[in-house]
Amino acid sequence: MTRKKKVTATVISQKQIGEQIFDLWLETKLSKHAHPGQFVGVYPHNESTLLPRPISICEVDRAKGRLRLVYRVAGKGTAEFADCKAGDKLDLLGVLGNGFPLDKAKGKKLFLMGGGIGIPPMLELAKTLDGKKQILLGYRNKDLFLEEDLAEYGDVYVATEDGSVGTKGNVMDIINAYSLQADMIMACGPMPMLRAIKKYAKEQGIPAYISLEERMACGVGACLGCVCKTAGVDAHSHVHNARICTEGPVFEAGEVDI
Repeated sequence: MTRKKKVTATVISQKQIGEQIFDLWLETKLSKHAHPGQFVGVYPHNESTLLPRPISICEVDRAKGRLRLVYRVAGKGTAEFADCKAGDKLDLLGVLGNGFPLDKAKGKKLFLMGGGIGIPPMLELAKTLDGKKQILLGYRNKDLFLEEDLAEYGDVYVATEDGSVGTKGNVMDIINAYSLQADMIMACGPMPMLRAIKKYAKEQGIPAYISLEERMACGVGACLGCVCKTAGVDAHSHVHNARICTEGPVFEAGEVDI
């Protein structure tokens, strides 16, 4: 495991790509160690919002030493990031968490499923994986983002809650609408979506690896602010708990009680 480091990154570019959704490229040495499904902690400059904000890694450019973060403005910290311009500096803690198990996906027919701000980590995953990739994306409305980027790496299907684009409903409705099938699922999104995926995977008898979105504080497992219930007992603490920031954010769906 790569040791977590606090480093200073340089903003290369930033643009708004959706309603309160921002696309940020950073130059940082952390790009050498980043894998699909991991995240970084981004520190606000404002001392009243001192704790790092966890943001999933959307894309990695190792040749140029860059990371792409696509995030939603949700509070004071992320609102500060949205004001960043090229040349600005941001402190990062990373690389954090575990990623998706790429070796287990070899030769599989895959569902890559992203909902809302759980869509960005699907991009580096889609780029990295070989094989047949069916990319199922869920949005609130026609304010889509990253669907064109993802279409370069697999067959993209879109669902919107209001039916303005693609299938009306959510990512599970896409499966039914197109009679899709897969050998394995890898997903990130809101908890109701992940619960539905866990149930579907169990019914189909296929593995599902889900990345849990959770509020985090320290990002390194010390504060226990992002604990989730697990099916098994933790060998260290002897309780049915796991820290999403360290043992996760990616779990096999059957391992967690969600």
